Amino acid sequence: MGVMRDETIPTHCPYCALQCGMNLRGVPRPDTADGAAVEVVERPDFPVNRGALCGKGRTSTFLLSSRVRLTGPLVRSRATGRLEPATWEEALRTIADGLRRTREAHGADAVGVFGGGGLTNEKAYTLGKFARVVLGTSQIDYNGRFCMSSAAAAHNRAFGLDRGLPFPLEDIPRTGCVILVGSNIAETMPPALRYLTELKENGGKLIVVDPRRTRTAEQADLHLAPRPGTDLALALGLLHEVVAQGRTDEDFIAARTTGWADARAAAMAHWPELVERITGVGVPQLREAVRLFCDAPSAMVLTARGPEQQSKGTDTVSAWINLCLATGRAGRPLSGYGCLTGQGNGQGGREHGQKADQLPGYRKLDDPAARAHVAGVWGVPPESLPGPGRSAYELLDALGGDVKSLLLMGSNPVVSAPRAAHIEGRLRSLDFLAVADVVLSETAALADVVLPVTQWAEETGTTTNLEGRVLLRRKALDAPAGVRSDLEVLSALAALLGHEKGFPADPEEVFEELRRASAGGPADYSGITYRRIAEEDGVFWPCPEPQDEEGPGAHPGTPRLFLDRFATPDGLARFVAVGHRPAAEEPDADYPVLLTTGRVVAQYQSGAQTRRVDELNAAAPGPFVELHPQLAERLGVAEGEPLAVVSRRGRAVGPARITTGIRPDTVFMPFHWPGEGRVNTVTKPGARPRRPVCPSS
Repeated sequence: MGVMRDETIPTHCPYCALQCGMNLRGVPRPDTADGAAVEVVERPDFPVNRGALCGKGRTSTFLLSSRVRLTGPLVRSRATGRLEPATWEEALRTIADGLRRTREAHGADAVGVFGGGGLTNEKAYTLGKFARVVLGTSQIDYNGRFCMSSAAAAHNRAFGLDRGLPFPLEDIPRTGCVILVGSNIAETMPPALRYLTELKENGGKLIVVDPRRTRTAEQADLHLAPRPGTDLALALGLLHEVVAQGRTDEDFIAARTTGWADARAAAMAHWPELVERITGVGVPQLREAVRLFCDAPSAMVLTARGPEQQSKGTDTVSAWINLCLATGRAGRPLSGYGCLTGQGNGQGGREHGQKADQLPGYRKLDDPAARAHVAGVWGVPPESLPGPGRSAYELLDALGGDVKSLLLMGSNPVVSAPRAAHIEGRLRSLDFLAVADVVLSETAALADVVLPVTQWAEETGTTTNLEGRVLLRRKALDAPAGVRSDLEVLSALAALLGHEKGFPADPEEVFEELRRASAGGPADYSGITYRRIAEEDGVFWPCPEPQDEEGPGAHPGTPRLFLDRFATPDGLARFVAVGHRPAAEEPDADYPVLLTTGRVVAQYQSGAQTRRVDELNAAAPGPFVELHPQLAERLGVAEGEPLAVVSRRGRAVGPARITTGIRPDTVFMPFHWPGEGRVNTVTKPGARPRRPVCPSS
């Protein structure tokens, strides 16, 4: 592991969408192969986390060790059926031949590409270009579809633009009230909890909506614990009460919105007593929430995966947006709706071409003007670009059927996908699977070829955090000799498949092309450069091409969206009339209990990386089933006893953890583990994470 010694390299954490700033510093380590290592030190000048790091960030350099990662390509032997070491030339040729055979035998759309929300902007951009130009396939999507798509769709139809937060995090402590829906940031984004603490210190109020009394909910002035799957009814009930109390902002509605009459009528069908029966949240609590929200001079609603990962997630987010619009809490300073993006580059990853229906710059793939612009940058005819393909779960479900070969980068769907056991079966049924990853994940273990790729500290590239702030991760050390970057992989594969030009491996060269491709699009990065990012602690998009990059004509970036107008054709925000409906699968006599899933502070996503870090694994060694004492008594289960959580799709097992901090009709499991604790075996496509289950001991 070659370290840049005598330097402190400013960079960013490889995990969640906060993208906390950190410094990397080389340190002597006589016990390592080259006598050196790298350590994390604080970077207090970076505004997002101001030096604070969670345990995952502090231990992130552990994975740079050759002891816990892949350091050479693997190819599955025809003779033994096992993955065996191979040269890079053999591995790349095997992938190119496998993808070519599938295209020639079954057509371009028989080849699929699956990406990840942790890939840098440069990688996400190149992966989308590779799929559409080199492979000619429409079958590309990414794991961010499981996290953000419902909020993105609601954001787009209300505001005409999707950026997770339309304001910087620094605005949160300065607002008057925050409603936080379905987020446990004390465990998922610990450094961000300080913003809520400062909010309260400044006299602001915090309302947390969650069926569990989490560490975050314990900070709340008001905790609403609705029945899982009823967040839509809750938001509609709050809007009903706003109307009933005469607390709408009629001037704002008239001047800056459209569609209020229909949305108002829909909300009025959800009177408080009905909402109490649906959600389990009492009428007095509903009215107190409205009082706190409307009494404040400014307010925000922030949602996360809780309300979003449901079969009605888009409508649920729209209902919360309607609440903001009706009270004039959008398009104004210190107010608005925001979505807390989860994955490290979940925002940028969906802006530049990984999604099945999008081109770089957040352009629509079926827009002729967008196709012409991007095709011009790529030097191909617009008509050569395939149309929109399948979304993530649909793509995974088609594996082994219409889609016969798959190139996968930066994702572990064997653990993270809904109905995970089924998806594992689909992956096994492929004619050919190639995976590029840092470690031999559960998905990589199924592949015909596995390529070891560089990590965050071994490469330079940009990410876009949950605020829409484009950041620069800097290379701090060399990767092991047998490891290459994803950009090098795609460049080499493109050449083997007949495209020797157009796929550079240098990240800054890729970013310069990304700037041109995004120019004029909703997510316009054309005015952002590596130099500006480094000098300004990140640049908020949209940031059009500056008139004079070195002078006063440079666009400053856009930390706060919608203050003058919304991004719709007429500049008005759209109310969307929505109504409560049952979940895609309701409890019944056979499956009487609800399941909600989530994360714990010491693990991240599918756990493929964090489960290899000794300190984190010691803090969270395995799954568990959280349940209320009443339910435990009914089932005859004691603390620590194994408990099976069973649905129509499968089962997961973990020790019982009994607590009064969860509703009696609900159980909770974290989703970081494979094996018998793989809770996504239980979950339902399109409705993760809350599904009815039957716990049994």
